[in-house]
Amino acid sequence: MALGLGIETSCDETSISVVEDGNTLRSLKIFSQIEIHSAYRGVVPEVASRAHLEKINGIYADVLRESQVSAGDLDYVAVSSHPGLVGSLMMGAQLARCIHLVHKTPIISVNHLEAHLAVVGLESQLPPFPFLGVLLSGGNSSVYIYKNFGELELIADTLDDSLGEAFDKVSSILGLPYPGGPYVEKQANAYAQKKEPSFFPKLLKEDRADQIRFSYSGLKTAVLVHLKQNPNPNIPKVCHDFQETAFELVVRNIHKSVTKTGLRSIVCAGGVLANTTLRRKLEQAADDFGWNLSYPKQKVLCTDNGAMVACLGYHLWKSGVRAELDFKISPKRSFEETL
Repeated sequence: MALGLGIETSCDETSISVVEDGNTLRSLKIFSQIEIHSAYRGVVPEVASRAHLEKINGIYADVLRESQVSAGDLDYVAVSSHPGLVGSLMMGAQLARCIHLVHKTPIISVNHLEAHLAVVGLESQLPPFPFLGVLLSGGNSSVYIYKNFGELELIADTLDDSLGEAFDKVSSILGLPYPGGPYVEKQANAYAQKKEPSFFPKLLKEDRADQIRFSYSGLKTAVLVHLKQNPNPNIPKVCHDFQETAFELVVRNIHKSVTKTGLRSIVCAGGVLANTTLRRKLEQAADDFGWNLSYPKQKVLCTDNGAMVACLGYHLWKSGVRAELDFKISPKRSFEETL
């Protein structure tokens, strides 16, 4: 039996978890800073760092107590080291270093984005490598060929806004709370479905069949223009049409990626996967096109969390990966980009 600790502080969630053998969750604690940052409608890096510093030791103690594990029992401590806010990453890195110095526990430095994909292994077996990894979050809209643990090739990225960022911006334009995702989805669900044309045109409709890319800045602008032209908008329909337009591009790009690579196993992850409408559309597309689709069924595992870090850390630890005490943190993704 291998016990691993996962530490996640890349942005505005302070999260620590204990995972057994890379597939059994013993404890997971998350402190969300949403209330702290909501007044700014976005994450303030300096404020986020301070909140991590204030909360991380208490969360660490709570996780050890709940999992009935002592620090000396840990076989490894995995920590997000990139990408993310540098000040926030420093808080998690320092805790990992302290645990190593006191208990000689090996440190596993992991890529936060890859961890989102690997967390599916907590609920079911990951598909055999290689497979397609689709990341849809507040900072990323991208598709990778996931070749092995620690080895990903980027085949599609966003030209501007990520999907999660677009949700937040549209929510702000409509006067809905932050973060935007749940509130836009709730409004969209309230729309009485009628056969009416969408307010918004298809995204990147001019792209060739072999072009795979995301772009949501234009859709955000289209929402803004629509509101200027319609002072009393039908907000549920605006949200519905925004979601439909945004998610159509996701499904289209996954279909293009499958065609381009021949890979039919797909793992989707990231905070936007908490959206029930997106889940339903992906499931329907998987049925229609014969994809082997996986994504975190527990919505808490879609958000930033320590369990995903511990899960990926287990596989890297087993393969002999170890980080030095002075391991680097970085805001960059670090995967080789081939676009």
